[in-house]
Amino acid sequence: MQTGARDRRLIYAASFLRALAHGLAGVLLGIYLAKLGLSLAAIGAVLSAGIAGVAAATFVVTFYGDRLGRRRTLTAFSVVTACGGLAAALFSDPLLIGVAAFVGMLTGMGKDRGAMLVLESAIIPSTVDDAGRTRAFAWYSVLQDVGQALGGLLAALPELLSSAGVAGETESFRAAVIVYALLCAASVPLYARLSARTESPARTSAPRISAASRSVLWKISALFAVDGVGGGLIGSALFSFFFYQQFGVSAAAISVLFLLGRAMSAASHLGAAWLAARIGLVNTMVFTHIPSSLLLVAIPFAGSYWIAAALYLAREGLAEMDVPTRQSYVMAMVRPAERTFAAGVTSLARMCAWAVGPAVAGFAMQAVALATPLFIAAGMKIGYDLLLWGAFRNLKPPEES
Repeated sequence: MQTGARDRRLIYAASFLRALAHGLAGVLLGIYLAKLGLSLAAIGAVLSAGIAGVAAATFVVTFYGDRLGRRRTLTAFSVVTACGGLAAALFSDPLLIGVAAFVGMLTGMGKDRGAMLVLESAIIPSTVDDAGRTRAFAWYSVLQDVGQALGGLLAALPELLSSAGVAGETESFRAAVIVYALLCAASVPLYARLSARTESPARTSAPRISAASRSVLWKISALFAVDGVGGGLIGSALFSFFFYQQFGVSAAAISVLFLLGRAMSAASHLGAAWLAARIGLVNTMVFTHIPSSLLLVAIPFAGSYWIAAALYLAREGLAEMDVPTRQSYVMAMVRPAERTFAAGVTSLARMCAWAVGPAVAGFAMQAVALATPLFIAAGMKIGYDLLLWGAFRNLKPPEES
């Protein structure tokens, strides 16, 4: 287990560095592209190219990651993302930046939802026993949240460089994108040091999914897709716009609120591990998620920004308790040789569904009311929770049997 603990620490460190990079890009990428003179349509196309690159890489990992080798693939993707970031920093042509975003999986989402997350999720259970699996995923999620929050703070770098006279405005943003590329590259030596035990037991063959695992995966992926659409309706950019329009607060105030919200989410992951050990993974996923959706419904009725902010923070303290628990549950319900495929399929289901949400939210805000996406998202998420509990409450992971 000593080797497992070492592998887990390497995964944690690499994931934290990647989270820093994602947090930085999530704040700066759109502004950087605007500083280069790209039109709104071109900016949207670049961001879409990055999401398409993430989806393509996740598809490859889902079906071929184990045969290519988890360590080799993680190392290669770290190099590719670093090169994509560097190219985006050096080029000014929209087409070239779009290609760099696709190849380098540069999305500006602010969160990690891609192929490397899939492989890491498949590796973590092999580094710990069943009883410690959920806690291992909880710390994994904590480090990602902290990394993303700190990465968001790094977004002050262009302003610091510009005000200090070190570089011009555009050059300062280019420097920040280069920092993104360096953070991606910093994971390469960490992945290269992973032991052979992180590889799949069935590395040389195509994924063979048992009938029992297939039944679980198709049902849970369909449910994750429902939750994914709901999540896409209330992404960070849309939530930020809601607070800005509804309460007239500044972008700086919203950024502080989001930072505090990320801190609440990070703390909640450890609380989820503690709670799951007492009431079970599925119960923790469902009975923390439903109250968070009810808090979401309450936000538009707040009489002031401060009440809305308090409701938002309370929601953030509950909304992501299902993240480590669902990761742990999916990995527990399939065989070790199926874990990469399982993580990939469920991730693709959420990712593709997530992409639908923003377009629906924008239309609903314009055609109905500003708060409409919040109500739709809450309804979809509560429906997801009830269906999940009905389908899986009696299907227990090994540590609960």
